Amino acid sequence: MTNSLKFGTSGLRGLADELAGPETRRYAAAFVAHLRMSGWTGSEILVGRDLRTSSPAIVQSVLEAMGACEISVHDAGAVPTPALALAALNHSLPAIMVTGSHIPGDRNGLKFYLPTGEITKADEEGIVRALAEPAAGRTASAPAPDIIQKYRTRYEGLMDGDALAGWHIGVWQHSSVARDLMVDLIRSTGAEPVPIDRSETFVPVDTEAVSPIAQLQIAEWVMRHKLDALVSTDGDADRPLVADETGALVRGDILGILTAQALAAQTVVTPVTSNSTIERLFPNVVRTKVGSPYVIAGMVGPAGPVVGFEANGGVLLGSGVRFGGASLAALPTRDAMLPILAVLREARRMEMTVTELVATLPPRFARSDRLEDVPPDQSGRLLAKLRDDAPEFLRAQGSIGHFSEIDGLRYEMGSGDVIHYRPSGNAPELRCYVEAGTPERADDLLRWGLAAAEAVVR
Repeated sequence: MTNSLKFGTSGLRGLADELAGPETRRYAAAFVAHLRMSGWTGSEILVGRDLRTSSPAIVQSVLEAMGACEISVHDAGAVPTPALALAALNHSLPAIMVTGSHIPGDRNGLKFYLPTGEITKADEEGIVRALAEPAAGRTASAPAPDIIQKYRTRYEGLMDGDALAGWHIGVWQHSSVARDLMVDLIRSTGAEPVPIDRSETFVPVDTEAVSPIAQLQIAEWVMRHKLDALVSTDGDADRPLVADETGALVRGDILGILTAQALAAQTVVTPVTSNSTIERLFPNVVRTKVGSPYVIAGMVGPAGPVVGFEANGGVLLGSGVRFGGASLAALPTRDAMLPILAVLREARRMEMTVTELVATLPPRFARSDRLEDVPPDQSGRLLAKLRDDAPEFLRAQGSIGHFSEIDGLRYEMGSGDVIHYRPSGNAPELRCYVEAGTPERADDLLRWGLAAAEAVVR
């Protein structure tokens, strides 16, 4: 069956109109079939969703598939993805999250969780092999345990009630499924939360590619409300957004580095797109392809504490860690609230602004952006050109010092500058990542990288 649906960096994604109905039933039933072929003998599952307009109808399709499979459902309603994942681990139940994360509102997706955690790439292949004709039935559906409260409790006990007293923290609520939870958690730290721009229509927020207009709006909110920081997440709350007291965004991989430092990580697992400062700061660094399944696979085996993160800022815990004076159990799926709270806490503990905390890291400046509406075949033209003659294509930036194709094509120039092209796994986009020794050089290199790519793919 030909449609837009495919597994990307984290879950199944595609057009919402194509996902709702028979296709959701096929994939949900295939997930159950794969579980059973893997030895699962249970009869219950957790289901959650984000706040997209299409999500309730897709949940209904999941329920119909579970009815055909004779599986009873604990319906969590609208919850953050990491909260659903935590509940699945705590109750040893599989779970399905209906969410398109950060992609546009006309799209949606399914994220699958085993009783032991997020599925792997091998599990994705198993689900695809188990696809069959869609079937529908009726199933018992009951409200799930208070999943958000359990997730809230996970973090409320980690910070003293006055840890951020005196600070004013903006909470850009938009249509994040964690918009009320963020306000509650910020208030529990002693800070004054300032809710901003709540939306009843879905707003796609990609924490790796915040639009220039949104960046200007964030800076204006910070100045108008005299904020010490502003925080938010993407749609399903597994990717954080943090702006400092000047309104400037803190890159996701910088949030990951600061969080890993706060957790005293011995091993850091992160994709090749994350800032190369990491190798200077941690004793053991494992680089992976982009996507949470690859990070999760990389967290198996290394010595702890093991912290994973992606360039979008989502943090995964491969082991238990200490946070302040408290213990935090492993949660091997992307989470937005941990990096938000960890970075704010570290800045306050060190009596610094967020800007000053970021400045404690070695000076290495990374930028990223994307060309939209670039189908895979057009991205392929650029990758083929680079494979044929990268020295000529990159000649304006100097000589090539090191090359990697762990995910896309990444070139470290003799100057130390980095330029990396990677087709998105979730959408028809070509992403460009750069690094340089100064912010001005990074900005210039990104502009050049996007323009050079566009000349080939358009």
